Amino acid sequence: MRSNQGKTVLVVGASSGIGRACALHLARRGYRVFGTTRRPPAAVEAALRRELTSADRLEIVAMDVDDDASVTGAVREVAERAGRVDGVVNSAGFGIGGSIEDTADDEAKAIFETNLFGTLRVCRAVLPIMRRQRSGTIVNISSIGGRIGLPFQGLYSATKFAVEGLTESLWMEVHRFGVRVVLLEPGDFATGFTDNRRPARGASESEAYADAYRAALSIVEKDERGGASPEAIGRLVARILSVRSPRLRYTVGPVLERIAIRLKSVLPARLFGWALRQYYHVG
Repeated sequence: MRSNQGKTVLVVGASSGIGRACALHLARRGYRVFGTTRRPPAAVEAALRRELTSADRLEIVAMDVDDDASVTGAVREVAERAGRVDGVVNSAGFGIGGSIEDTADDEAKAIFETNLFGTLRVCRAVLPIMRRQRSGTIVNISSIGGRIGLPFQGLYSATKFAVEGLTESLWMEVHRFGVRVVLLEPGDFATGFTDNRRPARGASESEAYADAYRAALSIVEKDERGGASPEAIGRLVARILSVRSPRLRYTVGPVLERIAIRLKSVLPARLFGWALRQYYHVG
């Protein structure tokens, strides 16, 4: 369990959901974990430490992924305290519910700021460290919604499609420096993501979309709340970090959701879209 002693992992967005599960599991596996949060760090660290032993090493630092100075400052602090950064898990993000037509520009920009540009900021901040080390693994948390556009979650899917493209390109660019980059694509898990999803301001009042939006959202929330614990993602991240040459993509979650990705690549788009519309009751 302590074979990872001396290895440092930065988990971005460690106060809840997938990030929290990853931070706890990695600490239990012997990594020195630095988790980030926009909340008061001391309170978050105290809450997490209650689930760890005194031998487990987990420290919380403040970071707002929407702010350049906050990201560079937090990464610098971790590097100074630990001397190196062996792994990064980019898990900060949120969702927006509502039709694309009813999502305002400021709402769209906000989700891209966190889900895409936040990931980009962290990658930019840690890459000079990893290049100097000639080693390191970056795990960018995408989503099955980053491979399949989902109705009334279009802006969330758009950010994750963007993370997919960003990560594919980065994977090729940094390989020669010994840096590994991975996409992890979770399906539905029971986390705080459901309760933290932001409804587009115009979603409920839309004459054109309101009924279909509510029907689709009820199915989405049922699937999420009925999902497994995110501990499975923490275990997968630990496995990825232990592999010298990890794959570019890993999917994790319900079997049917993982099968859907394969079906999209072989079925005619019209048939696949029809099946999704029936599942989400959007006609």
